[in-house]
Amino acid sequence: MSDITRGGQFLVKETKCENVFTPEDFSEEQLMMRDSVKEFVEKEIWPNKNRFESKDFKLTEELMKKAGEMGFLSVAVPENYGGMGMGFVDTCLVCDYISGATGSFSTAFGAHTGIGTMPITLYGTEEQKQKYVPKLASGEWFGAYCLTEPGAGSDANSGKTKAVLSEDGTHYKITGQKMWISNAGFCSLFIVFARIDDDKNITGFIVENDATNGITFGEEEHKLGIRASSTRQVFFNETKVPLENMLSERGNGFKIAMNALNVGRIKLAAACLDAQRRVTTNAINYANERVQFNTPISQFGAIRYKLAEMATSAYAGESATYRAAKSIEDRINARIAEGTSHQEAELKGVEEFAIECSILKVAVSEDVQNCADEGIQIYGGMGFSEDTPMESAWRDARIARIYEGTNEINRMLSVGMLIKKAMKGHVDLLGPAMKVQEELMGIPSFDTPDYSELFSEEKEMIAKLKKAFLMVAGAAVQKFGMELDSHQQLLMAAADMLIEIYTAESTLLRTEKLAKKEGEAKVEEQIAMAQLYLYKAVDIVALRGKESIISFAEGDEQRMMLMGLRRFTKYTNMPNIVALREKITSKLVAENSYCF
Repeated sequence: MSDITRGGQFLVKETKCENVFTPEDFSEEQLMMRDSVKEFVEKEIWPNKNRFESKDFKLTEELMKKAGEMGFLSVAVPENYGGMGMGFVDTCLVCDYISGATGSFSTAFGAHTGIGTMPITLYGTEEQKQKYVPKLASGEWFGAYCLTEPGAGSDANSGKTKAVLSEDGTHYKITGQKMWISNAGFCSLFIVFARIDDDKNITGFIVENDATNGITFGEEEHKLGIRASSTRQVFFNETKVPLENMLSERGNGFKIAMNALNVGRIKLAAACLDAQRRVTTNAINYANERVQFNTPISQFGAIRYKLAEMATSAYAGESATYRAAKSIEDRINARIAEGTSHQEAELKGVEEFAIECSILKVAVSEDVQNCADEGIQIYGGMGFSEDTPMESAWRDARIARIYEGTNEINRMLSVGMLIKKAMKGHVDLLGPAMKVQEELMGIPSFDTPDYSELFSEEKEMIAKLKKAFLMVAGAAVQKFGMELDSHQQLLMAAADMLIEIYTAESTLLRTEKLAKKEGEAKVEEQIAMAQLYLYKAVDIVALRGKESIISFAEGDEQRMMLMGLRRFTKYTNMPNIVALREKITSKLVAENSYCF
């Protein structure tokens, strides 16, 4: 397993394009799966968009049942519990394409297949799995996940819900209030987190939905978006839960919650991808049809700018998401090959890449919001109207930055986890960070390198951005040590640098792999997108790096680091950004869709 990259190692290891998985590598079977999901969406979901917007909760439930009949709810479930037992990439693929038409259905789907089912497949006993998972996999039952409380949101372990052992020792009685519970209105089973006595950590329980057992609900919440996803408060009043329904062991609830969220994060990133493709395609269609000043607005530079940026962020998000999904899948398979159980292998595989899961969650959820926002702008006044699909896309996108851990929490987690990994010796950050410091002391080379090969300068740029991150993060760790946690603004800035490096590198590697296969002439637009994305990433790294350096370093150290940052964010040959955007948009406008 030594040759498999570890989570976070992308920062200190050069990745070859042959070693990343890209959407162009889908197998025949994966493409068939994708097409059957797309057909389901076009036939069942997209034509009913208005019903979702008018809070038709029954429709969401009906279509979830249909998705169950089609097998879409069982992709990630092992075969011996009635599932398809497909790989992690397949799970992300289904999640991606089933989620693009409306956030209402995608939330119901994600909550059920992810946090509603997965805690049992990953932490349940054999009996629990045999009893519950086949019903959840088929859509006979639906699952919901009860973690958040009025006083416990981001601080998930601070929940007040209590679990008290009965006098005869046969069951626990759960009492407490949970809020923002997706699928609450039609679920058969809850994963509930409660505290036993004064335990430091919460404990997980599997609780069947039974109105005679002290379970009541609040009204459906009135929400900005995802209007037809059922979201209610759930109240437990001495709800009896048999002893054998404790999930994992006592006090393990916080760990279950965190690991379930890791998987949820990469799947949430996947769930934002098709929404971007769809919004971009709609925007292109409209821009081609809408005529102003006797010209289709798709011919105007201001609109072409937006289309190029929308397509580029969709392409970049896809590149990074599927790269990470395959890294996780490889890790899971390697552990299974070593004789680890499926449960343990999947848990450890996802946990290994928790940094990438947080990076993706932040990057793609923010991109989908920007994409929908620009979509409204391209539609102009019509974009603001409920008669076109843009305003609902914008409203639905907004929740993605909040659930599965807010983007602020995920930014801090990504850097925090990276530093922890370095301290455990799982990723050697210290060695490379020291090398960067030595390099800063030395005299830079003034030779002009040979950049004749595709992406040679861009790859050098990525290597330099990694040095910029190591320089800034290394100095911050040296200065603050374990206190760094309390410097949230510095962590957020470092996270933005990390996010841009991973996404820009993923986009570049995908495109390089494609160019080697198809020939550069056939993928000029993808090359332009990789170059455009990198250019913007360099700017963000420079900006966030500078902000950090001038906030914690002074005097000579500050001057030295700012000089280093300039060196690490400097192109030899600047790309012509307007020309790159023109190239991308010309293709989009000609094809009249997001076509990559």
